[in-house]
Formats: sequence, structure tokens, C-alpha cells
Amino acid sequence: MTPRLIETMLWDGASYPRLPLHLVRLAGSAAVLRYSCDLTAVQEALPAPEGTARVRLTLGQAGDIEVTAAPLPPAASHWRLALSPLRLDSADPWLRHKTTRRALYDASRAALPEGVEEVIFLNERGEVCEGTISTLFFDRGQGMRTPPLASGCLPGVLRAELGCPEEVLRAEDLPQVRLWAGNALRGLIPAVWLG
Repeated sequence: MTPRLIETMLWDGASYPRLPLHLVRLAGSAAVLRYSCDLTAVQEALPAPEGTARVRLTLGQAGDIEVTAAPLPPAASHWRLALSPLRLDSADPWLRHKTTRRALYDASRAALPEGVEEVIFLNERGEVCEGTISTLFFDRGQGMRTPPLASGCLPGVLRAELGCPEEVLRAEDLPQVRLWAGNALRGLIPAVWLG
């Protein structure tokens, strides 16, 4: 079955604050993967729910659009992070696109240890990549950075919005840096490394 492209968006009660960045990513992935993508139809398909909501849009290869919306519960003040035992392959081209081909992420999310909000994946070289639903950001004392896309990371919408420089981070460095996890839905969330 051909994967569908995904964009998970925040409806803040009045607008989609990161919509232009979602559209750029969706159109870029559609072009690379040769999916039909009518951005006008995508925008027209987006609902205006009552209150703050999580809106998930998927796009099929033929350009068919499916949308679901659900209320967005309050965010935690911080996320506790741990390391996933599973590794990403930095050469996997699917890691560059947000799609329904997410078995590894979904299984890891379903198996989160108690007291952990997110697990972080390493690649085959031991470089930090990303979480199941988040981009990782860190500061060694020289300003906020994020792992390189070349390590096997999704080009996240929040990553694009913040425009942080990329820098390789290794697993052994995680206890030594200030951390945040974030995504387009929740924004930037302070994080604590549990190991």
C-alpha cells in the first residue's frame, strides 16, 4: 500500500499559525514522491473547529485528501526523554518525508516507558536523530541547535520556523546539554534527559 503524506497542524481557535510551512513541506514531498498535490484543495479541506484543535491532513498519491480534527489537550510543562533501543538508517529516503509509513515510530510511541513523554532515536553511527513525534533541539552553551537532516531526521515544520543551525549530537552528549523537544502542534517544550 502506498503511504500517504501527513501534515499534523495546530488550529489555535482562529487560524493555522504554521500553515505556510506545512504547505511548503507537503508540496515538496509531493513533488519528490510524484504525488498529485493541489494546495488550493488542501487549504479548502481544512476545517475551522471550535476551540484549539489537532488537525491531521493526509494526502494520497492521486491527490485525494482526508482530514480529521480533535480537541487539543493542554501540554505538559516539560517532557521527560529517554533513548529508544531502535536505530534509524540515515540513508532511508522515507525519513525525509512525513508519511503514514510510521510503524517504527508508532510502535515506539505505544511502548513508551512509564514517566516518559518521548523517546529519542539514534542512527547507525550513534548520532541523535529525533523523537517519535518531535524534533530535538539542544544547547551546549553556544545557542540552540538541532541534529542535521543528514543524520536521518524529518524536515520538521518547527525546525523550519526556528531556523536553528544544525550540529551533530551524540548519545553520550545528551546528559550534558540543555534540551527541548518540539513539533508544529505543541511548539517548543523544555525537556529533561532521563537516560
